Amino acid sequence: MRHTPSPTLNISPYPVYPTEKFAILMPLNPSAMPHFLKTLSFLLASLLATFTYAQELPGPRLIVRGDDMGSSRSANLASIESFVNGIETSIELMVVTPWFPEAAQLLRKHTGIDVGLHLVLTSEWDGIKWRPLTACPSLIDADGYFLPMIWPNKDYPGLAITENDWKLEEIEREFRAQIELALKHVPQVSHLSGHMGSTGFDPEVANMVSKLAEEYDLPVMSREVMEELGVAGVRYEDPKETSSEKEASFIRMLEKLEAGKSYQFVDHPSYDNVEMQGVSHIGYEDVAIDRQGVTDTWTSDKVKEAVANHRVQLVDFISLIKALPRSDPEAEKVRPEAISDYLQAVQTAEQDLHSLMILRNGKVVFERWFGEHAANKSHALFSVSKTFTATAIGFAVQEGLLKVSDKVISFFPDKLPNEITPNLEALEIRHLLTMTVGHDVDPTRVLREQSGLDWVEAFLAFPIEHKPGTQYVYNSLATYMLSAILNKVTGERLLDYLQPRLFRPLGIVGATWDESPQGIQVGGWGLQVKTEDMAKLGQFYLQKGEWNGKQLLPVAWIEEASSAQVPSLPAGQKRENLKVEAKDSDWLQGYGYQLWRSRNNSYRADGANGQFVLILPEKNAVIVTTAHIQNMQAELNLIWEHLLPAFE
Repeated sequence: MRHTPSPTLNISPYPVYPTEKFAILMPLNPSAMPHFLKTLSFLLASLLATFTYAQELPGPRLIVRGDDMGSSRSANLASIESFVNGIETSIELMVVTPWFPEAAQLLRKHTGIDVGLHLVLTSEWDGIKWRPLTACPSLIDADGYFLPMIWPNKDYPGLAITENDWKLEEIEREFRAQIELALKHVPQVSHLSGHMGSTGFDPEVANMVSKLAEEYDLPVMSREVMEELGVAGVRYEDPKETSSEKEASFIRMLEKLEAGKSYQFVDHPSYDNVEMQGVSHIGYEDVAIDRQGVTDTWTSDKVKEAVANHRVQLVDFISLIKALPRSDPEAEKVRPEAISDYLQAVQTAEQDLHSLMILRNGKVVFERWFGEHAANKSHALFSVSKTFTATAIGFAVQEGLLKVSDKVISFFPDKLPNEITPNLEALEIRHLLTMTVGHDVDPTRVLREQSGLDWVEAFLAFPIEHKPGTQYVYNSLATYMLSAILNKVTGERLLDYLQPRLFRPLGIVGATWDESPQGIQVGGWGLQVKTEDMAKLGQFYLQKGEWNGKQLLPVAWIEEASSAQVPSLPAGQKRENLKVEAKDSDWLQGYGYQLWRSRNNSYRADGANGQFVLILPEKNAVIVTTAHIQNMQAELNLIWEHLLPAFE
């Protein structure tokens, strides 16, 4: 079964308890990016951790959307603060406005923020104006600025778009230009929204925007879409003139939200400073004070406490609309008692499991988070990051940017050692992918511990004792070299390159990736995403590169990447010192392109301390874990013992 987006809201039953920086699902700790889960879940039946089925009505779900980033420096900084230190879950960005360049710079530093493109057709303020990116004579005033209003306004007679002979083709051309400028500078843009009703003031416009949304794979937060998803708009419960009144009114609004229902609150964070004091239009003169109140409210400790007390789940639009479909185990022929047995075995073995998600037939049939972890909280992937990097290489091969047979030294003529040995000269991208560089030991720790090194130069200078392709040695810096090569041939960061090719189609938002001292994302580790994002990657591989009816990567690449290209060894071990037989080890089944083969004809993305994306083609299933379990073979052994037989 192939993944298709589900319009049904399937939500976790756990309430959100925020802290200073993030909001989380109880009984878990802070998280930056929440999303929707299924109401049916396994709950603890006793203090002995016996798991059985139970249903519980989830708390209300709330999207907190901050509009108009880019319109002022004040809005830029307040938008970031309201996300990082507050309850904001989405920032809507305007690209035609004067402070867009700074906004883009800030968002490139904060890739964990979900960003929507706020499509603009109006310039409403009297003291500051903006113009279209394209020739739009039907949309501008006598000075070339956008008209100030969409709808007729007695204070601006004749200056509303709907009072003029607007042209649909001009709006489409302008919106295309805004979309392409946004994606050029802020690759993490995930959806569209409309400023002052610009995307839906006429059925023809709404229909055109829907087509653009499909073309660019940027879902639009239109009224129709939100209604289909069951998301209702909410506002302050008056009064709301001052910061303290806003705070109290917002809390009263939270109190009225109904459990199990979804809502959206939209406002405009900013600061009361000299810049904003010059912003107003007739009928709205107290802009600076009003918008300072938004920032104060969204970062208020009282508001965060109220969110927690009323079990409000802070959610984002993309994780909702692009969530994996949910089902229950029986419907997909998975034995629930086997899952219960597995969780009991984990408890008995005192394994520190952080999350478990099980997919069958493209649907999530079980999901659970433990301790301080949460569905909406990103997790360090460690070497699962490598599989994302290798996937990016697959896209680059598909696009003709490189070949796996390309020589590594060809990409770095300015970073080569004085002596280029025959083994270094023979080193190819395929050897980086398969960890067969020819090193006698993994150079990663040795080189990383030396400050001031250029990691590419240091890698190329490290002795290659064996002919590339002949000896497997686990090698995280080899994956870093893949990231560096990709950066060379595309001019983009690894994360930015993956956004339109993998992350946007799959609906992965809020990802962050550590960088080297040279500003290159490290590739071999350092990626953080949510458990469901890991599951999406696994399902993508299970579906052999297809997603929602589109073949994103060739089947041949997926099969090549997931096949045993070379014999494998556990990290840091030599074959002559092995004390385990292949039949007992999931680290002796072979290695593909940054993917491990596993027993039971499976393969996996694999990260330190128990991060797994386990793909079982014969069962049409994916099992995902995050954990802190040093004995990872013991973790897999329990999966094989209990979960493998669960699939009927």
